[in-house]
Amino acid sequence: MGPSDWVYINGRLCRAEDAAISPFDRGFLFAHAAYEVTAVFGGQLIDFEGHVARLQRTLTGIDILNAPDNETLEMLHREIVRRNELTEGFIYLQLTGGAYGARDFAGPETLKPGLFMFCEARQLIGDKARDGVHAILVEDQRWKRRDYKTTQLLSQALAYREAQRSGATSAILHEDGHVTEAASATLWVVTPDGKLITRNLGHQILPGITRQAVLDRLSETGLEVEERAASVEEVREAAEIFTTAATSLVLPIITLDGKPVGEGGPGRVTRRVQGLYYRAIGADIGTRAPWLI
Repeated sequence: MGPSDWVYINGRLCRAEDAAISPFDRGFLFAHAAYEVTAVFGGQLIDFEGHVARLQRTLTGIDILNAPDNETLEMLHREIVRRNELTEGFIYLQLTGGAYGARDFAGPETLKPGLFMFCEARQLIGDKARDGVHAILVEDQRWKRRDYKTTQLLSQALAYREAQRSGATSAILHEDGHVTEAASATLWVVTPDGKLITRNLGHQILPGITRQAVLDRLSETGLEVEERAASVEEVREAAEIFTTAATSLVLPIITLDGKPVGEGGPGRVTRRVQGLYYRAIGADIGTRAPWLI
């Protein structure tokens, strides 16, 4: 599967092959751009309000102040879904500092944003969710404001390339003896005594929208979650590890640096979280995830 046929760029819907941006766009020149990824399941936008709220927070933080409002963005998302007949997958949005015919670090006082959107059909609940994936540890070398969802993704891209060369699927980032998050997802750790840990919010990690949706549902179950930094050693000794993200929902990690996590397969807590979230987005468990029954 690949990107959709129909995309939105700077005020118009067009075929992907007809889309073009200026080489002077600040997103291209300086990575001066925010982005969001919203899951689509059963033709419906998942956790959309959280995604646009985070987008607006990021835009304020990176000084792009006259972006489309949330109502307009929702309308565009739904039109992308309709035009591409998307039932399951995700919508990618990139909102840049725009182009003004020059390369200047500061740029004009008021930026005129550029907006690009596309979707991709993808099975969100599939073999990887059932069987789990492999991960490696990689040093976190990102900039300090990781709580902004920007297109400054070189460190993450290099982490994924390192994982790929190691025969793994994912990378878990760490610094100063503690893990931060996965390369493009929130990290969750289950300790041998059954405690569930995920990193507390701050500048060190992105405030995951799927993370918050999972936390909201876990609060209804009585399952205790510690929001704190887990040490690298805690991760290496974990009984279970999983990640949450819009593009993979709840994804078990079954090996780390080539060694089994726990018993080497998706664990009981991971399966419980998968069930909670899949039901919350309207999935028929018997059809889409019979391995949870």
